[in-house]
Amino acid sequence: MAQVIVLGAGMVGVSTALALQSRGHQVSLVDRRGIGRETSYGNAGAIQTEAVEPYAFPRDLPSILKVVLKRTNDVNWHLSSLGDFAAPLLRYWSHSAPTSHARISKLYAQIVQKADLYHQPLIEASGMRHLIEYGGYRCLFRTPALFEAAVTGAERVKAAWGVDFTAEDGATLAAAEPNLRCALAGAIHYGQVWTCRSPGALTAAYGRLFVARGGKFAYGDAQSLGQKGAGWHVRTEEGLEEAEHVVLALGPWSDQLALRFGYRIPLLRKRGYHRHYQLDKGPRTAMLDAERGTFLARMDQGLRLTTGAELTRRDGLIDLAQLKRSEAAARELFGALRPVETDPWFGDRPVIPDMLPVMGSAPNHSGLWFHFGHGHQGFTAGPSSAKIFADLFDGVESELTQGLSPRRFL
Repeated sequence: MAQVIVLGAGMVGVSTALALQSRGHQVSLVDRRGIGRETSYGNAGAIQTEAVEPYAFPRDLPSILKVVLKRTNDVNWHLSSLGDFAAPLLRYWSHSAPTSHARISKLYAQIVQKADLYHQPLIEASGMRHLIEYGGYRCLFRTPALFEAAVTGAERVKAAWGVDFTAEDGATLAAAEPNLRCALAGAIHYGQVWTCRSPGALTAAYGRLFVARGGKFAYGDAQSLGQKGAGWHVRTEEGLEEAEHVVLALGPWSDQLALRFGYRIPLLRKRGYHRHYQLDKGPRTAMLDAERGTFLARMDQGLRLTTGAELTRRDGLIDLAQLKRSEAAARELFGALRPVETDPWFGDRPVIPDMLPVMGSAPNHSGLWFHFGHGHQGFTAGPSSAKIFADLFDGVESELTQGLSPRRFL
C-alpha cells in the first residue's frame, strides 16, 4: 500500500483518487476550492463516447481563414495574447495532419470509447442515477452541404470504430424536436451518448463516495507542494499533508506546477463560457448547433449554453462575443431566453498540442506523477483514464501508457 496525495478535485482528480483507493492505496485528495468546482462544473455535461477521435485543428485553407478572420463561433482569439498560445497552437496544427491524427486517435479512442462503462458503477454507488439522461444528443446542421459532409464523416467513424448514429433529415428532426422554431437541414443523433443534468454535482458525488470509502479530502494550495526527504508535502487547512507519492491532476493549472520542478509541458488553454436560461419550450435532448459553435443541454439550473474555444491569456479579460452569438443561435432555434444568472461562468480546458493527456511518472523526481491534459473530454474520460493510470501506478505498462508518458516532451 502506498500513500498518495492527488492534487486537483475535478473529474480526473476525483476519479484518480477513487481508482487508487480501490487498489488499496491510502489516498488524500486536495483542492483549493472544493470538489467539482472548476472546469468539471462548467462543461457541457455529455459523456461523449462517440468522440473517439480528438478535435483536430482545421487543415483546409477556407476553415483556417474562418478562424483567422473570426468568422466562426467555434474559436475566438486575441492578438494581444498571441505570444501565449502561438507556439502550442502551431504544434496542435502540426499534430492534426491526417497521418499524425490517425495515429493519435488509436490511442485516444482507448480512453474515450467505453468511458460510460467506467462511469456506470460510480453513478450507481454514489446514488446519482437521477442526474443521467440516456437519450443521446443531436448534432444539428442548418445547410444541406454541411449536413451531407457530416454524415459522410460519421459513416467513416462508424466503419473505423463502431460508433453508431442515426442520420435524421429535416422532417425527421422536426418530428423528434417539435419545439424547434426554424427548419434545419438535418441532424446526426448519437443515441448511445449519456448526458448529465449537473456535471459539477456528479463530480462532487464521486468525491463524497471517495470520502465514504475511507479517503480524505482537504482544502489546500497545490502551489505549496514541496519535497520532504523521499516524499512530498502540501499545506492544507488541516496542516501539512505528507505522502510518498503526489499526482498532479490540476487540469489547466498543471503545467505551471510541473514547470516549478523543471518539466516544460506544452499546454493550450481553451477558455469556454456557459450560462443557464429559462425558456418556455426547449429541446428534448442535448444538442450541438454545429454551425453556430454552441452546445445546448438541459441542466437542473435551466438550459445551459456552452461556447466553443477562446484563445487568450490565463488572466485575459472576459469576452462575451461567443456567448452572445450562442444566445442568438438558441433564440433562432427555440425563441426567447431568460438568463438565470447575472454573470456567465467561464473556465479553461487543458489541451496538450498532440491531443493526448499526460500520464505517468516524472522522469527526474521519484514519487511525482502527472495525470492531466484531457482537453474537452476530462468529464467523459475521468474514470476510464483513472483506471489506466492506476494500472500504470501499480506497474502495468502498455503501448497506450507509453504514448501518454511525459517523457515524450523531453
